Amino acid sequence: MILYDCATAPNPRRARMMLAEKGLSPEVRQVDLRSDEHRLPAFLAVNPRGTVPVLITEDGTALTENHGIAAYLEARFPEPPLLGRTPDETGLVWMWTAIAEQQGGAPIGEALRNGNPAMKDRALPGTTDYAQIPELAERGRARTARFFELLEDRLQASPWLAGEAFSLADLTAFVFVDFARVIRMRPEDRHAATQAWMARIAERPSARA
Repeated sequence: MILYDCATAPNPRRARMMLAEKGLSPEVRQVDLRSDEHRLPAFLAVNPRGTVPVLITEDGTALTENHGIAAYLEARFPEPPLLGRTPDETGLVWMWTAIAEQQGGAPIGEALRNGNPAMKDRALPGTTDYAQIPELAERGRARTARFFELLEDRLQASPWLAGEAFSLADLTAFVFVDFARVIRMRPEDRHAATQAWMARIAERPSARA
């Protein structure tokens, strides 16, 4: 397997963590987004949309989305399970993964891409230029704060987002909460359950992958 990665970006980190949780060490090829390597013909031949991560499977299939990568890894390497051990747990894993992406990853990305001068004309990932909308940066920060509250409510009631076991949902939310540092936002002291959950995940080897 080959992983096209970017060490500084959150979505490739999700793929790295999935692979590490499965005990896998594919060949890694770094794509420097800051120098526009994702827009060069060599990488566009791998993924015409110009995004990372990309996992090239053992059979040569290019998987360009984390959901596809997760589904492949779970089917090919079922232990340890990341997508649930029962039908109900699987449903909760995908539900909380979607919540983390839509209520966490998306607004953090909005705040960064629309509020950072270095992201001028890069308000969305990929190969197409989009102008920044400053109002989206403000909204993104407000939504991120609400995401932290949502996580705290859930983690006060459950040790992990999907129940009793670490899963893709926790991995996804952890990456986004950690990445929120780029917009200078962190869970506050009153988010004790979230901070304890973050600390538990940070101790896992995959968090350092």
